[in-house]
Amino acid sequence: RVICDITQRMGTGMAEFVDKDLGQGTVDITQYNRYCHFVAGLVGEGLSRLFAVSGLEQSSLATELHLSDQMGLFLQKTNIIRDYLEDYVDGRAFWPQSVWKKYSSTGDLGYFANPTTDETRLAGLNCLNELVTDALELAPDCLAYLSKLRCAEVFRFCAIPQVMAIATLDKCYYNGDVFTGVVKIRKGMSCLLINNTTDILGVHGIFHRFAKSIMDKAKSARKGGYEDPSCERTMKACQAIIDLTEPEARMAKKQASVVNGTITVVSCAAAGMVLHKPPKNNSVLFSTTMVVASIGMLSFMKMGL
Repeated sequence: RVICDITQRMGTGMAEFVDKDLGQGTVDITQYNRYCHFVAGLVGEGLSRLFAVSGLEQSSLATELHLSDQMGLFLQKTNIIRDYLEDYVDGRAFWPQSVWKKYSSTGDLGYFANPTTDETRLAGLNCLNELVTDALELAPDCLAYLSKLRCAEVFRFCAIPQVMAIATLDKCYYNGDVFTGVVKIRKGMSCLLINNTTDILGVHGIFHRFAKSIMDKAKSARKGGYEDPSCERTMKACQAIIDLTEPEARMAKKQASVVNGTITVVSCAAAGMVLHKPPKNNSVLFSTTMVVASIGMLSFMKMGL
């Protein structure tokens, strides 16, 4: 029943956009949000209802329609921001005209794809930063939704895309590469985020890290003379995330320091054994000891960063 309902509503909603000319994006923020609701927000609602009826989560989760919708919008808006060039080339853009037309002197969305002058480059960054900020303002609701989940598997299923999204927004913010190519987080970072997304503590630590990173970029750019019309709004959005996640972020950092400290002590002891008296005729033991020692050195360097 849930799947049939969501599928029917999604199909009906997406049909609204079949005959619309999206070559220059959606008309305004309202239509932008409506499109994201149909293609992603309804998915969030459907999943919440499925989690509830399956018994994996409390029945009350099925009534969290707003938070479920925001979860979907956060992911969809991040993808739309990142995929500017690909979508524009394909003639199916979604950046809202009410935003980008404030910055395009030609009145064309493709204006930003050819940043041959400082004026064009700065206009593109202003537009990009406003859309990133619009997405960041959804983060508190996403964190509120995740805090309601009780099943570990459901939590990771929902949380991993969210931490990938906040990391991607950090990568896109104040980054002109969005207009000329593909901007993605590195695979190593993806693995790190997945490994650290085991509970709400880890998620708060990740959101705190990237919100602070974006805020630092905004402050640094302003200090360097860059005048971003969305700067104050961006910092307000980042500060809201930081305030929500500060206690858990400190706790997560403290736990990580304890673990790294333990690894460092054990590994340095192993390194001392190798240096003092390398094991004879036992290549396996020697190799294992060297690996442990290497991990210890990496942990030590990480603690110092």
